[in-house]
Amino acid sequence: MPRWAIVTAHGDAESSRYYIASELEGSEGEALAALQNAVDAFQKAHSARPSKRQQRQVFRVSERSYFVRVSHRGYSDQAHFTLAELVADTHDDDLPDTVADLTAKP
Repeated sequence: MPRWAIVTAHGDAESSRYYIASELEGSEGEALAALQNAVDAFQKAHSARPSKRQQRQVFRVSERSYFVRVSHRGYSDQAHFTLAELVADTHDDDLPDTVADLTAKP
């Protein structure tokens, strides 16, 4: 079964920090649903009054990648979420050790 990671870059472009927000096993559809949940959970707008609520914008970069920007009274935050599939692992006999092994012909 495919293994996935939701990779997040958080902060300004010059000082972004990358980390794995979560890992899961499942189909691509299940992994995409987990990605969408992670994006939707990031800095949700809390106030019901539109004039007081923060502005939250979500940009689709690709089928597996979203950029979220949140602004509220001089405060801003942003994060980039990407769904990544595990394709090489030196500790898994079912996967090649390197990416080059993926394209090597027998």
